[in-house]
Amino acid sequence: MLTFVEQHDEHKQIFSRQMVIDFSQCNEKRELYLFELLRISSDTATEDYKERGMSAEFLQDHGYAMLVSRQAFRFHRMPRENDFVTLETWEETPEPIQLVRGYRFIDKNGAPLISGISSWIIVDPKSRRIVRPSEFTLREPPVFHRELDCMKFGKISIPKDLQKLSERHICFSDIDANGHMNNARYGAYAIDSLPVEYQQKKFSDFRINFSKEARRGDLMEMFGSFNDEQKKAVIVGRHDGITSFECEFYWK
Repeated sequence: MLTFVEQHDEHKQIFSRQMVIDFSQCNEKRELYLFELLRISSDTATEDYKERGMSAEFLQDHGYAMLVSRQAFRFHRMPRENDFVTLETWEETPEPIQLVRGYRFIDKNGAPLISGISSWIIVDPKSRRIVRPSEFTLREPPVFHRELDCMKFGKISIPKDLQKLSERHICFSDIDANGHMNNARYGAYAIDSLPVEYQQKKFSDFRINFSKEARRGDLMEMFGSFNDEQKKAVIVGRHDGITSFECEFYWK
């Protein structure tokens, strides 16, 4: 019988969470869906804070909310159905206007599956004012760094040859308790918009930047550019003419 462990190691400054990948989390190739990866990563970051006494409700009561801003992941081997996986996550030394968090998915033998890094902004939930990490005083800022085999999050260059791929309205099931579209759903919209031949690619890296919150009823228009020479696709989601998110897929 499998035993699952979920704990924050204060000495190592790492939160670890064990799980088995379920059938419903996988695509037709029995590999973990991209949007499930985004969901698991963000939820585990939230759980790390909760384990340290800073639940979402506690943060809100003290005038803070955490929003993921940018993410970058490298796929060494995408987890598959029934895989026993451990996710390790930790806070890195913060940057001037954003928090930084690392991720490492490993299999039951300790072999790397996915490496990732993300940035988060702190906002006042009422005014939506951005709070600098130096103003976030509920805990001592981490002084920690761990090398990761993945791309760095950062600015995504948007090609000029974008073509419209699809459009869809933001629905009830896309919205989370923050009142806007959950960050994982942007990943679903992005990969759904890809032509079939690109959905079948073996992706090596993925980066996504979140720009403007989308809400229920908004019409999300998806645009894309494909560079087979560079083995790269850029997807941009816009609503009301404003960029909501942008992302990059790389393949081997």
